[in-house]
Amino acid sequence: MPCAYVSVDAMDAAGEHQLDVAHNIFKKRLNKDGTPVSVVKQEILGPEVKVPGAENKDKDCGSCYGAETDTLRCCNTCDQVREAYRIKGWSFANPEGIAQCVKEDWSKKMEEQKDEGCQLYGALTVNKVAGNFHFAPGKSFQQMNMHVHDVLPLKMSSWNLTHNIHRLSFGTEFPGIQNPLDNVQKLAPSSGMFQYYIKIVPTVYEPLDSAVINTNQFSVTEYYRIIDHHAGGHGIPGLFFMYDLSPIMIKYTERRKSFAHFLTGVCAIIGGVFTVAGIVDSFIYHSMRSLQKKMELGKAH
Repeated sequence: MPCAYVSVDAMDAAGEHQLDVAHNIFKKRLNKDGTPVSVVKQEILGPEVKVPGAENKDKDCGSCYGAETDTLRCCNTCDQVREAYRIKGWSFANPEGIAQCVKEDWSKKMEEQKDEGCQLYGALTVNKVAGNFHFAPGKSFQQMNMHVHDVLPLKMSSWNLTHNIHRLSFGTEFPGIQNPLDNVQKLAPSSGMFQYYIKIVPTVYEPLDSAVINTNQFSVTEYYRIIDHHAGGHGIPGLFFMYDLSPIMIKYTERRKSFAHFLTGVCAIIGGVFTVAGIVDSFIYHSMRSLQKKMELGKAH
């Protein structure tokens, strides 16, 4: 799936929604063979387009086609029009009818990238409550208390969600930690939804000679569901990571063994060696005595 198509969203049980996350999320465009095309950081609307229109009287102020708000009155690029539509909860269904998109050849650029892949990397900050984050095509917005992804302008009949998870962790890593989703590869047979149900366990790691690490471990179960809208299926294709926090906590503490413990271990090893040596010696001695008696009986006859 091309980077230009992918949206990263996060939401939780506390009601916080992070739509089309741009901060600390990077995208690397990939060719069919997996080699990178370029690296870009998602751009957010700059302060110059968020100021009231009265302060931009001497600047160009493109139309937002009815999607203007108090904080976004000018749309000078196609992406700004898309963002205005997203804020309003409108579908961006006809980019050919928007002057900014026609000027930028937006539809042509989307068409040129449709066979590319995308590598996403970065970090998300989420609340310590149950929630999910997901990667799915199209701009996302809220409409009538529903989370919606607008895929109409992308003009794709199917979505290939084949993916590799190089690394996924919740917090700082410590020696010996194992993240069950690291280096996981999944092949998508058709358009569908990959769902990973994650149980996060808070973890405290107390090293011997450094600061305490407060982090998390997790376990995961997975489910794949094919989405066929022609057969009445519902949902959107994508990668969904549903996480919940465990009510228990694990604590690891490093301790150095005392000299008394070491001495006890050495004595136990020495005692074990003497015991085994005694058993072997006794076995050899009795075997030799038995053999000697048999030889003496043979000579007497």
